[in-house]
Amino acid sequence: MSPLFNHIRARILRDGPLSVAQFMEEALGNRDYGYYITRDPLGARGDFITAPEISQVFGELLGMWSASVWESLGRPSLFRWVEMGPGRGTLMADAIRATRRLDGFHAAANIHLIESSPVLQTAQANALSTVGFKDVSWHRDLSQVPEGPVICMANEFFDALPVRQFQKVVSSWRERLVDVTETKDGLRFVLSTAAAKPHFIPDTETIRKTADGGWVETSPTSMRIVHTLADRLVSSGGAAVIIDYGHTQTAPGETLQAVQNHTFGDVLDHPGEQDLTAHVDFDALGRIVLHAGAVKHGPTTQNAYLNAMGLPIRARQLAAAVASVDQGQSIARAIDRLVNPEHMGTLFKVMGISAPNLANLVGFSQSSLPQ
Repeated sequence: MSPLFNHIRARILRDGPLSVAQFMEEALGNRDYGYYITRDPLGARGDFITAPEISQVFGELLGMWSASVWESLGRPSLFRWVEMGPGRGTLMADAIRATRRLDGFHAAANIHLIESSPVLQTAQANALSTVGFKDVSWHRDLSQVPEGPVICMANEFFDALPVRQFQKVVSSWRERLVDVTETKDGLRFVLSTAAAKPHFIPDTETIRKTADGGWVETSPTSMRIVHTLADRLVSSGGAAVIIDYGHTQTAPGETLQAVQNHTFGDVLDHPGEQDLTAHVDFDALGRIVLHAGAVKHGPTTQNAYLNAMGLPIRARQLAAAVASVDQGQSIARAIDRLVNPEHMGTLFKVMGISAPNLANLVGFSQSSLPQ
């Protein structure tokens, strides 16, 4: 048994069953044994791969998106360029390279990364130093980022945030909990004996009509972070783009999954040794954005967003610059993976958030990219 399993079991035996959110917090973020704290999970040798690792074009286009927001803000002499969940720093490094010729942009950019993993912080520092940015700040959350306009990117950040799960049982909702097995040598799901409080359940027509046995998933952590982000944009100015796999309408269902070595596994097996994710409810996040007084853009599909950002043009430029047919085909395969509906093109959604004075955001409107 792993040290993290022993820790979780001891906590349950002491305090009672954990919510699914509490289990995820331990499995992913335990300060000694959590999955994201102890390893670099990305790439062929890791457990999964993200869009910036598939093609440089992804980060380049987000760099140009960031530059367009900066221009819409009136080219401020200082802004906070924030990335939430920056992985190895690949996206930000590509974004920096793509904007190096835009006069004044890099001089104004003050980079802040929302990252709790020491392993990944080291990788990010190395990646950004190669493109000339060594003055980088790391934070646990956005509230620690200093005042000033914010341009924020979040790719596959929200899917790893804790979710709570509820099942409808005889017209009431019961929370799914994680308990030890009867022999105490494993973990199992159980349902709470008490009905959940109404404010935990989304008050939408589809959820109200859920049949007995149906599930609903919520992420209070995601909603809190989006509220903080939207508040910041309203008060300080700026915009954010969120890219993740998920759904555009709040609906019944449970999507929590575990991935290890690029293969799906049992959620309760090997805590701390596999990734846990759930689909993002963009509808719920959008309601938070509007409640905070910010402007919501989209959501749209990753396919539509990247094409609107000029992906076909950039792909042709890359293909024309390579020395061999094999390299050109490799670029084409990577681009296809990003936009093909059978891969990431429609499963992944993109939502923009902006201060009220930014009516249009590139990728969600007909605005032009900076030259």
